[in-house]
Amino acid sequence: MGGSRGVAGRVAASAAAPKMVPMPAGDSFFIATPIFYVNDVPHIGHAYTEVAADVLARWHRQRGDDTWLLTGTDEHGQKILRTATSHDVTPQAWADKLVTESWKPLLETVDISNDDFIRTTDERHEKGVQRFLQKLHDDGYIYQGEFEGYYCVGCEEYKQPGDLVDGTGAFEGEQVCAIHSKPVELLKESNYFFRMSDFEQRLLDLYESQPDFVQPENVRNEIVQFVKQGLRDLSISRQTFDWGVKVPWDEKHVVYVWFDALLNYVTAIGYGVDDEQFDRRWPAVQLVGKDIARFHAVIWPAMLMAAGLPVPKAVFGHGWLLVGGEKMSKSKLTGIAPQQITDVFGADAFRYYFMRAITFGQDGNFSWEDISARYQAELANGFGNLASRVIAMITRYFDGTVPVAGELTPADLAVRETELRVTAAADGAMDRFAINEALSSIWELVDVLNGYITEQEPWALAKHDDQRERLATVLATALRGLGTLTVLLSPFMPTATRTLWEAIGQGELTSQPVDRAAEWSSAPTVQPLAAGLFPRIEQPEPAA
Repeated sequence: MGGSRGVAGRVAASAAAPKMVPMPAGDSFFIATPIFYVNDVPHIGHAYTEVAADVLARWHRQRGDDTWLLTGTDEHGQKILRTATSHDVTPQAWADKLVTESWKPLLETVDISNDDFIRTTDERHEKGVQRFLQKLHDDGYIYQGEFEGYYCVGCEEYKQPGDLVDGTGAFEGEQVCAIHSKPVELLKESNYFFRMSDFEQRLLDLYESQPDFVQPENVRNEIVQFVKQGLRDLSISRQTFDWGVKVPWDEKHVVYVWFDALLNYVTAIGYGVDDEQFDRRWPAVQLVGKDIARFHAVIWPAMLMAAGLPVPKAVFGHGWLLVGGEKMSKSKLTGIAPQQITDVFGADAFRYYFMRAITFGQDGNFSWEDISARYQAELANGFGNLASRVIAMITRYFDGTVPVAGELTPADLAVRETELRVTAAADGAMDRFAINEALSSIWELVDVLNGYITEQEPWALAKHDDQRERLATVLATALRGLGTLTVLLSPFMPTATRTLWEAIGQGELTSQPVDRAAEWSSAPTVQPLAAGLFPRIEQPEPAA
């Protein structure tokens, strides 16, 4: 259900930053990634979605919200069946292999703190799908009918004529999917249909009454225009293959893979079997790639409306990661494995780079040159060097004992004001899903602290006994700012900040309220850092 299966009507990237609406702060925050299709191994586009969801989840947890992060894998459908067959294994064996060897390890590679991992082959999910489908059937939203149309196996979707283009090269003279550039198949089946057309006006009313339901604005506009063109009923079963959830009243049919997959968001939290857990968690924030926003912002809320359930809090369709200006593609060999980057720069730098360098909601280009430059300038020389200098000077000039500040000057107070200002700005940005803006605000404190140390010259103050109190104030102010930074950056770079916190802080870092980051308490002494938080890298790109 992730980036490997697209839909037609791709959204053009806006030149300006996407307009995003704040999420109201509350006690419950359930965020779900799409469940990723196990037809192949993950690339950095999948990791980008996982990291963005994880950063938001970690922020909300550290703010004290009742947070739940769900991710998982989508394992049914014709494409999985064909891929497994081509490898001479069963589809279940193929899915098990990919999940064990590739998809779950991805979460470790980029340090994801998910609360649950659901697979569409889980018994809890398959039973939940049948329970949901039976209710819609009993309530009159499912009927049987004939359908003929052009089907893209790659997208697992019937295509509209406008979704097809003329093939080139080996496919010249054929109609091909605009997304996968491969021929579509003309299928005719007797299927079961969901009365999605009944929900056209209700969906338009939803978009109008809740303008923040689909974000960012450019994705919302595309969704609204799509629905205004009219909705057709949705074919939700297949009988030409059997790799899927059986339709409960007619086992000759399996459930359409998208209808099956979308339900993971509710089957994972106890739909129909654990009302307490379901009511505690639902509705969710749905974080998806923009190419699958239609499924999540049109089909999914219509399904929920039919079942009498609340629609999601929001559907956010983020942009694509581009390599050389093009969307990553297995066929063009432009997919990059996350471990290629983490093996060189580490997971924290991976997380920082993709959350900082790309305006969340827009497409963004990845290059080895850019990540290398940012690593050296912003992480090694900026944040890492700041941490090392402050701790080293307290160790050298005060034998590691945390100094007590004396009378504060305007320069000291300006640092304190910056701590409070960037904390509020970052918290507000995270409520708007503006992750890169949050990091940009936090980095103002990095720059202010580095400038403050340069201007105050504590190494010069240390040469004069009569400046001892001023030296203590400068280093106490710098340490205070450094601790605030550590709390604020914890959701983004959990490993480096945990190391730094062990050197300066008390208690568990993740228990420090991120929206009150400046209220942290230091340990009586600091512990020297055994090594730099971000060591210099001589080889910026892994060997081929």
